[in-house]
This record gives sequence, structure tokens and C-alpha cells, in this order.
Amino acid sequence: MSPSTKVLTAVSMFALLTTCAGTSANASQTHDHHEEADNHSHAIDVGPSAEQHDDKHAYRHEDAHNRDEHDEHDEHDEHDEHNESAEVILTKAQLALADIHLETLVPMNLSEEVYAPGEIKVNGYRSYIISPRVSSVVTARHAGLGEKVRQGQPLVTLFSEEMVGAQSELQRAVAEWQRVSKLGQRAVGEKRFIEARTVYNATNRRLQALGLSATTIARIEKNDDYPLGEYTLTAQTDGLIMTDDFNQGQRIEPGQPLMLLSDEAHLWVEARLSAQNDLHLQPGDAASVMVGNMSATAIVTQESHTIDPVSRTRIVRLDLDNSRHRFHSGMFADIYFKGPITEGVLAVPQSALMRGTDGDWQIFVLDDDGGLIPKEVTLGPKFSEWQAINGVQEGISYVSRGAFFVASEIAKGGFDPHNH
Repeated sequence: MSPSTKVLTAVSMFALLTTCAGTSANASQTHDHHEEADNHSHAIDVGPSAEQHDDKHAYRHEDAHNRDEHDEHDEHDEHDEHNESAEVILTKAQLALADIHLETLVPMNLSEEVYAPGEIKVNGYRSYIISPRVSSVVTARHAGLGEKVRQGQPLVTLFSEEMVGAQSELQRAVAEWQRVSKLGQRAVGEKRFIEARTVYNATNRRLQALGLSATTIARIEKNDDYPLGEYTLTAQTDGLIMTDDFNQGQRIEPGQPLMLLSDEAHLWVEARLSAQNDLHLQPGDAASVMVGNMSATAIVTQESHTIDPVSRTRIVRLDLDNSRHRFHSGMFADIYFKGPITEGVLAVPQSALMRGTDGDWQIFVLDDDGGLIPKEVTLGPKFSEWQAINGVQEGISYVSRGAFFVASEIAKGGFDPHNH
């Protein structure tokens, strides 16, 4: 290599080393600058100051409040728009065709109802139990269950050994009394005369007490081939045979019921009032009796002054006119008594009330434009067929009948019939 070439090579390498060193220094400075920038940026990301945080939170809260207020305002406007539209206008012809009745809401004097469960029973004062007074055997029956019989009509024939002796005594007493009466008191003496008359009357009354009718006793007295020991029980009053739980050939003990004869034209209703109920009832007070879909009016006749130790109730007995024979003994009933009178009650019939979309009660009232709009109400006490309401003023016109049709018409228009 020549001297000039060596000098050029040394210069070139020095320049290359100088350039690399400069580049490395610049790179180091650049790295330090970036690291400083990153550290500065990291310090900023830690978060704003307390004042900045409060301002930002206040701004966000105010913004949310404004959005909520705006939404509420829009919802209120939407409800106002619904309220203006939730009505139906019907002509007089449409009202008549749909059987819609309008009434004016006025204060009334009403009596609150007092409810009591009850049961319908046979009238004990119009019923009669057919039973033997001596041990007997049933030989024949002459009437059946549910049959309507007349007073004196034969019901059942029985035979009794004891009756044989009683009927024989009557026949002997009759013969003696007839003989003594024919001879006269002077001929037989006062003692025999009185004794014969007394024995005859006693044996006659004994057969009456054993249940024989006057006609049967007369036949026995005449000794008209009447079979001794046999006797027939007859109806003591007009009525229906309510029970006949016996068989022919069955031995019946004294007092054992054979038939229950009752006049169903008048029944008893026994209502059970709570012992804590202080409702004061008087004979002649009226009450409503409900059995399923059937209703009637019964009259208070008696009231118990003792409390049942088991049910803790007191019994009120009512007389029910059942001339149409709609009710029967054994039916359970709902009884509604009228309580004290309350004055100035705003009430509507049950037919005026409808449920709104959210389940609240409402009625339909007439507005100033002649349209029918829903009006929400709250319920008060119930007064028989009337329901006390709150939330409306007296003097308004409301739909007393046909509310369902009005609600349907409002719903057809896509309106909310609730009036919110």
C-alpha cells in the first residue's frame, strides 16, 4: 500500500467512527427525551385535581339531571296528549243502542251492610215428627218422600202388642160406661157411675196420647171389626214429607222418627253473627238472603242472647217466605243485614265501576266537551248494591250502566283509558 492510500484509509475510518458516535449520542438523547416525555405523560394521567374532579362531576350530574328532566317533560307531554285523547263521544242514538245510562252523582243516605253466614232450615213451628209412642212394627206405608199431604191423611200403619191391651181396655170401658149411663146414677149409685165415666175417659185419652186419631178411636169404641193392636199414624198438618228413613217390617222404638212433615212455604234462616259484632236487631227488621244466584228478603223473628262456645257466634233467626219453593232445608246462605245509616255518601252502582289497565278502579264521567273520559276513584264502604267512592266531586254526570262498552270504545281508538 502506498503512503497516500494509508492516509486516505485512516481519514475514512476516523470519519466513520465520528459519525457512529454522533448517531449513538443522538439516539441516547432521543431515548432520554422520550422517557422524560413518557414520565410527564404518566404524571398527567394520574388524574385531575380535586377542583377539576368536582367541576367535572357537577357537569355530568347537571347533564344527567337535564336529560332526566327532559325525558320527564317528554313523558308528561305524552301523558297530557293521552289524557286529551282518552275519551269517546257518543250520540244519543249510540247511547240508547248500547244501553248506556248517565246519572248525576249526588250524596245519599245509605246503610252499610253487615255480612253473616247462615243456613236454611225447616220451620220448627210448622213441622211435625211422625213417630210411634210405643214399640211397634211397620206394616205398611201410605206416603213417600217429597209427597205433599193434607192434615188427617194416613201416613204409616204399625202393629204393637202394647196397643192391643190399650185398645181392649177402651172397649171394656166403653161397654161399662154405656151400661151405667143407660141405667142412670140413681140405679147404679154415684160411686159406680163416676168410676165408669172416669175409666172410659182415661182409656180414651190414653189412645189419643199413643197417637191414634179420633176417627180410629171411634171405630175401636164401636167394635167395628177393627184389628186390635194395629194403628195408623196420620198427618197432623199440611206439608211435605221431608224425610222417611224406615222400611216396612222394621221394629221402631218409641220416639224414633219415621217421617218429618214440614210446611216449606215458610222456612227458617239461621244467621251466625260474630260475637264481637254489636249490631242491634229488632223483630221485623229485613235482611237479604243470597243462595247462589237466588236472592230473597227474610224477616228477623228471634235473636239468641247466648254465644256458641265452639263457633263464638250468636244466632239470629229469620223467617223466609218460600211460597215459590225455590229454597230448601240444608242450603248454605249469605245473609246481609242493614247497619246504621250513613248520611251524605257519594256512591255508584257496581255496574259503574271498571278496572283500569293497572288494576285501579275507575268510572266514566262526562266532560265539558260532551265526551266520556275515565276518572280514577278509590273505594269506600259497600252499601248493598251501592259502592262508596272517593276522588270525584258531587254533581258530575257518570255512566251508571254500560261502562264496559265505553271502555271498549276507548280501547278501539288506541287510547289509554286509565286517565293518568
